[in-house]
Amino acid sequence: QVQLVESGGGLVQPGESLRLSCAASGSIFRANVTGWYRQAPGKRRELVAAITSGGNTNYADSVKGRFTISRDNAKNTVYLQMNSLKPEDTAVYYCKLTATRDYWGKGTLVTVSS
Repeated sequence: QVQLVESGGGLVQPGESLRLSCAASGSIFRANVTGWYRQAPGKRRELVAAITSGGNTNYADSVKGRFTISRDNAKNTVYLQMNSLKPEDTAVYYCKLTATRDYWGKGTLVTVSS
């Protein structure tokens, strides 16, 4: 069983930065993909960024150039560095790990407001 715990959310002003962390524990399959998703009120959950165990990444067009996903395999942790935050980035951010099945964290709230 894999457990995912997100942290790092909070309230920031437009233009500021946050770094989210997703710490994985349990029986983690070596080859996996970890993604950050977000869900704003009244909207569908969407992929923000993803990274493979080999380090390949992909991003939603709305965050390209502002967000960076990275991972520390030794710490079983994936990060999402979010810069130049906008009000439309406000959402609950979830971490998902895909190995032999999907595992989800419980989410962390990011609020961007002046």
